[in-house]
Amino acid sequence: MSSNLAGRHVRTQPSSIIATTVCFLLVALVLTGLMAHVVVTMTRSGNEIDDARATRAARAAIAAFVARLGATTTDNAVWDDAYRAASSPNAADWAYENWGKTSEDYPLYDGAIVIGPDRTSIVSAYAKGKPFEPAAFFGRAFYQQINVAADPAKAPLVNFVKTENGVALIASQAIQPFDDVADTAKFSTLSFYKEFTPEVLDTLSNEHELEGLRLEATPKPDFLNTPITDMKGAVIGYLAWPSKAPGSTVFHQVTPYIAAAIVILVLFLVGVLMVGASEARRLRQLAQAALYEAGHDSLSGLLNRQGLLSLLEELEDTASAPPRLYLVDLDGFKAVNDAWGHAVGDDLIRLVSTALTACHPEVVAAARLGGDEFALVHVGSATCEEMERAVLALFAEPFKIDGRTIEVGASIGAAARDEDIEPLELLRRADMALYSAKANGRGQAIEYDPELDQERQRVAELEALLKSAIGSGAIEAVFQPLVSASTGTMTGLEALARWRTAAGNVSPEVFIPLAERCGLIDALGVHMLKTSIAHAMTWPDLALSVNVSPVQLCNPEFATEVISVLQELDFDPKRLTLEITEGVLMTNPDQARRSIDQLKRVGIKFALDDFGCGYASIGALRQFGFDRMKIDRSLVSALDEGAKGADVLRATISLASALQIPVTAEGVENSRQAAILRDAGCDQLQGYLMGKPMSARDITGKLQEEAAAETRGGLAKSV
Repeated sequence: MSSNLAGRHVRTQPSSIIATTVCFLLVALVLTGLMAHVVVTMTRSGNEIDDARATRAARAAIAAFVARLGATTTDNAVWDDAYRAASSPNAADWAYENWGKTSEDYPLYDGAIVIGPDRTSIVSAYAKGKPFEPAAFFGRAFYQQINVAADPAKAPLVNFVKTENGVALIASQAIQPFDDVADTAKFSTLSFYKEFTPEVLDTLSNEHELEGLRLEATPKPDFLNTPITDMKGAVIGYLAWPSKAPGSTVFHQVTPYIAAAIVILVLFLVGVLMVGASEARRLRQLAQAALYEAGHDSLSGLLNRQGLLSLLEELEDTASAPPRLYLVDLDGFKAVNDAWGHAVGDDLIRLVSTALTACHPEVVAAARLGGDEFALVHVGSATCEEMERAVLALFAEPFKIDGRTIEVGASIGAAARDEDIEPLELLRRADMALYSAKANGRGQAIEYDPELDQERQRVAELEALLKSAIGSGAIEAVFQPLVSASTGTMTGLEALARWRTAAGNVSPEVFIPLAERCGLIDALGVHMLKTSIAHAMTWPDLALSVNVSPVQLCNPEFATEVISVLQELDFDPKRLTLEITEGVLMTNPDQARRSIDQLKRVGIKFALDDFGCGYASIGALRQFGFDRMKIDRSLVSALDEGAKGADVLRATISLASALQIPVTAEGVENSRQAAILRDAGCDQLQGYLMGKPMSARDITGKLQEEAAAETRGGLAKSV
């Protein structure tokens, strides 16, 4: 991600948080509105349901009032004694005693009226125990009801009527015997009435849960009203009572809780806004920190590879001069880690980072590309030589860490952005120059030259040719004799790789390191082992020595591959000696020991090659259990330089002899060297004096010549 893209990403994250917070608030407000609507609807519905119930209760109260008075009237009108008394001369007295006097304090009716058979004459009329005039009290509606009710019937005629006091309920029925009589009979009429007094309204209110029930002439606003109609259907009054409004009551009861919930919701929404804003700030800070970390090295604080490339892109448009890139690789840093530990190595990285940043005023930025590799970006007029001297001067003095004196060097590769090239290409060129500086010897500074790419191309082409040569068998095995120092007889052969091409021979010193670098050494090693064994099968009396690269020996699969080749070709492992150099013992001793032990168990021998040219010690010979030591040709050549060389050689052979390790001397070129080596205790010789590397055909011919010579010698002795 470039810095611009990363910046847009930094801005996008808080924006998404803000958008999410706003959406959440909108959802919360919508849900709040829905809940408010639900509460209002439930409140209104609760009120309406209770109002409907109360209206039904009011109607039921009226019906109960009507039924009670009607039942009372029927009980008194359909009565044999009353029927006989109504037609007797003392009808008025009887009516007074049974009905008129009772009306004074009787709860079922307020007045009793008896009208004669002519439907107009008043036999008895008492209200609250006192005589009264029905026509004046009820008006014309009374006699209209008497005319209808005078006919005998089992059910009374009950109607509400308007009175001078208000509204009353009057029930009228013909006074008749319990049994039917002739249709021609004339009947008196009994009427009971009951006024809507406050006491009656209280009774109805209590019986039917109609609190505050009252009688009104007109509908009362904000009250529930039920009309009262007369016999003609005209409204003569209203029963009115206040609505209980249970929904509103409950709403008022829970209003504090609703208010508290609203306050909590508001606080919650405010909290969400604050948290959202805080989270947006936090994410912005995290994104900025992540952007910084994405472009910087955590250990040194310098730019990392991505940060360096981003800076080079920016400098393309802003720099006053083309930038120059320097790659700096520390020499000897691994030894510091191995000797003092990674904590000291990290401290050294920090010290070097600080020093590189301040090494020259025209350095605009420094970067750590990984491990012990750094980069410097230079913009200014200083020459490449000046910059390189400034960098190398940093390592002229040792670094001091916790009382330790630590010396490291540096190799430098430089490249200038003198063309319209991409940052990656500039980095590649500087890396090519650094690779060349390290290959030519540490502590050097090399500037990129197109020849480096051409050399790299040649190496790449050579790698392709090498791969093809291994696959096609173009790399051949030649053999150099190993001769007994005491008898001069050939006892073994060392297999050597040779690569002949149409353009000429390629030296093993070129293609073997190349195979190690490009990952072809394992394939080359297996090819040489198979080829050498295939030829050695025809020389059953000779031992075979094959060189093994340290890279091969460090491969965990190496031992398995060697055993597999021996089994495939049915070759005796005891005839095989693998020659290794001391380098593998220092780079990866554990894996080398595992491979050596595994192969020695099947009978394969090991020889330490080139002893005396490096750092291998007698202790290494004992630790790894070598079966033979090969003295480097440099010690043999020193025999011609004076007595000191002979003394060193004899001491070396004496040490090996003391350890009971046989010794082979390489590079023997004259008889004097051979004689000294033989006298010093060397049991095997190798060199041009004994024979140059030869093809398998030449070895076979040489063996045949030796066999023929032995035959001739035997015949001469017998003669």
